[in-house]
Amino acid sequence: MKLTKEEKSWILYDCGNSAYSMAVTTALLPIIFGMFRNVGSSMDLGYFNSIASILVAVLSPILGTIADYKDRKKRFFLFFAALGVLSTASLAFVPPDSGQWQLLIVFYILSAIGFAGSNIFYDSFLVDVSGDERMDRVSTRGFAYGYIFSCIPFGISLVLIFLLGMDKAIGYQIGFIITALWWGLLTVPMLRDVQQRYYIEPEPKPVANSFKRLAATFRNIRQHRLVFVFLLAYFFYIDGVDTIIKMVVPYATSVLGTDALDTFTLLGILLIIQVIAFPCAILYGNLAKTYSARTMIIAGIFTYIISCIAAFFISSVWHIFLLGALIGSAQGGIQALSRSYFAKIIPKENSNEFFGFYNIFGKFAAILGPALMSLTTTLTGNASYSILSIIPLFVIGLLIFITLPKRA
Repeated sequence: MKLTKEEKSWILYDCGNSAYSMAVTTALLPIIFGMFRNVGSSMDLGYFNSIASILVAVLSPILGTIADYKDRKKRFFLFFAALGVLSTASLAFVPPDSGQWQLLIVFYILSAIGFAGSNIFYDSFLVDVSGDERMDRVSTRGFAYGYIFSCIPFGISLVLIFLLGMDKAIGYQIGFIITALWWGLLTVPMLRDVQQRYYIEPEPKPVANSFKRLAATFRNIRQHRLVFVFLLAYFFYIDGVDTIIKMVVPYATSVLGTDALDTFTLLGILLIIQVIAFPCAILYGNLAKTYSARTMIIAGIFTYIISCIAAFFISSVWHIFLLGALIGSAQGGIQALSRSYFAKIIPKENSNEFFGFYNIFGKFAAILGPALMSLTTTLTGNASYSILSIIPLFVIGLLIFITLPKRA
């Protein structure tokens, strides 16, 4: 499939902001945060990440309804993308020896809000850049190229960190700058080439009318039954997906012990997931054209159920690498096809509003799974059983999802 200029520019933004989620959220920030002597634990970052997620989740449908007006979507997108890029760069200017971990956290929360906020409008631009018949393949290419291209700034950062010293903050600080520059540069094509095609004409009192439209959507939820059922299914199965993404390393460390898993091994697992997710996401998009996005999402859910069962039996580092490969095979595909499936069933002129709801379900879905794993570990005293506790999330999501029609 030959991509249009708009589709290529839209995909490039995924290549840019994916560097943030990989380099900052997953790898660099937790390490440099742990270098501050006056902090309790790097695990405390989870609380601050939740604060940012809740703020975005609450604001997203409100911002989305306002952005549905003509020429508003790109303005909101630019604001949040700029907030994310500048805040990410600012992380480099708070060294551990300053002791100002609170300032580091402020910049991190702002960067997380910028990242999540810009994604609301980025996702909703899918309806503007591509038709229904191309959405699955365009969406999967966004995730696929995002995975593989995010390895470039991350790899450069890792080389610098290794050369400058793993225990020195300077390498990680330079990594923040590299990530911000990468994200910012790959945002430019999106701003230049992508235009809002579906919109609501401007009207008096746009803020007040936006709240009225939001209330009307809630009142007329029966008219959007397909959307509501999908979001309910999405809430459960994406909770399982996000839980595995966030907990695979803590789970592996708990089961195998820190002696078996050093920093480089963990980063190697992360890179394997990213690299494998690249071709598999494209494969999911191609297969969706033949077998439908619905079928491939179901296949992705089954893959995750198998992954959870396999994770229960891990006993060596090689098992973790194989598990990472299995997870990577479905991770990009299920996320990308969920996005494109949703884009097909919503009113296109209200895409921002509905992707606001999509964002709410996605953000709050990241709460239940980790809680289940922690509770199971506490009750059983065995971390191995915790991975089995999230299987019901996939099963419930699957049972709800299969009630949806075969054609979106």
